Amino acid sequence: MNPVVYFEIPVTVMERAITFYTSVFGFSFAQDIIDQNEMAFFPFEDGARGITGALAKGEIYIPTVQGILVYFGTNDIDSILQKAIEAGGEVLYPKTSNGELGYVAEFKDCEGNRIALHQK
Repeated sequence: MNPVVYFEIPVTVMERAITFYTSVFGFSFAQDIIDQNEMAFFPFEDGARGITGALAKGEIYIPTVQGILVYFGTNDIDSILQKAIEAGGEVLYPKTSNGELGYVAEFKDCEGNRIALHQK
């Protein structure tokens, strides 16, 4: 079994974060309130590879570039980085080869979180 099953990305303005991630990745979100925290869930498909998570807003959720790093898979890092910039993000680490593993990059989202990308 893979040890990681879920993640949460802290946000301060939920609608702004939803707009950002929809603009960058084309995601649609299901929203709910859990334990008095606002949640917007990333898409999830049973049987598909990978994990899912949520944008999370609440007293305990504080955006940062210094915390855990979540990697989103993509077939086109260049396009995603451009969309992130257009949506108000900032490139923190440009597209870089990891040899046989593919390419990685990092950007800061509209909330101030460091987010990574991986392309095979």
